[in-house]
Amino acid sequence: MNQDARTLTLAEIAERLGARLKGDGERRVSGLATLRDATPDQVAFLANRAYLKDLPATRAAAVLLAPAHGEACPVACLELDNPYLGYAELSRLFDPLVGRTPSGTHPSAVVADDVRLGDNVAIGPQAVIEAGVTLDDDVVVGAGCVVGADAHIGAGSRLHANVTICHGVVIGQRAILHSGCVIGGDGFGFAHDGGRWHKIAQLGGVVLGDDVEIGSCSSIDRGALGDTVIGDDVKIDSQVQIAHNVQIGDHSALAGCVGIAGSTRVGKHCMLGGGVGLSGHLTIADGVQVTGMSLVTNSILEPGIYSSGTGAMDNAQWRRNAVRFKQLDDIARRLSRLEKVGRGG
Repeated sequence: MNQDARTLTLAEIAERLGARLKGDGERRVSGLATLRDATPDQVAFLANRAYLKDLPATRAAAVLLAPAHGEACPVACLELDNPYLGYAELSRLFDPLVGRTPSGTHPSAVVADDVRLGDNVAIGPQAVIEAGVTLDDDVVVGAGCVVGADAHIGAGSRLHANVTICHGVVIGQRAILHSGCVIGGDGFGFAHDGGRWHKIAQLGGVVLGDDVEIGSCSSIDRGALGDTVIGDDVKIDSQVQIAHNVQIGDHSALAGCVGIAGSTRVGKHCMLGGGVGLSGHLTIADGVQVTGMSLVTNSILEPGIYSSGTGAMDNAQWRRNAVRFKQLDDIARRLSRLEKVGRGG
């Protein structure tokens, strides 16, 4: 790979992905694009049958696709059983951040005297690293970040600009935290005396596993007593709120605007769609998928796909249905009385 020009031959791509190449292996490409938008120096991909209609007219140098669609491809093709996974790998090869990892500590950064730094650590402008912090090898702390006292960030992790890591937080290896996220802020804990609220000190922490990624402006609150725990390889989208003492199992994924109330446990390999809300103190089994905008108020103890709410419809129809919804309880009682009469009761 020519790192400066960021070009690859199709043969190099095929070798890297383990794909079957049909076409000129010496053809060089410099990026990725959709089937519709790709130019002759780019690779496109087909992972969803909904876009099959765009394949005949593509101008891409090559298309990453499943073997079943190879014959219909008008240009060179790279065949893989899982083309979307191949696209993920290829996207990293063309990532403009590759090879541009900063190094050293910017003169404007504020770093406490007792901070422990591994090899090849980078600390950006105006970052603040408080006392007792450990930054392992190859950690990157972006501009304007704050890392609170006694926090520990594992090797190869990257904090984009303006991330806040509060005191005592533990982050595993190769984590990626996007701008504006806050890890380890106080949980929402208050006691009421009948007239006013009294704050409960949040004495726990937050522990993130390895290979976690957290989107911009998401918040993970510290535990009230024990820790809030996010497992390995968990992927969290932007504007997600995770409350105190929540636990999320390995390899789960949360889409944007998910909200999880305190002390709920989400299993491994779970998927929560955009806007899903989980009430507090619930248990969600391994392998559960909750579709977007669903509200979960009871534990889910079996794997599967779960939904709530209604999809969008014509407003007039929705208003009629809303009126009928209010009548359901009365209709159920009347139906019960009719059934009793029918049984001679």
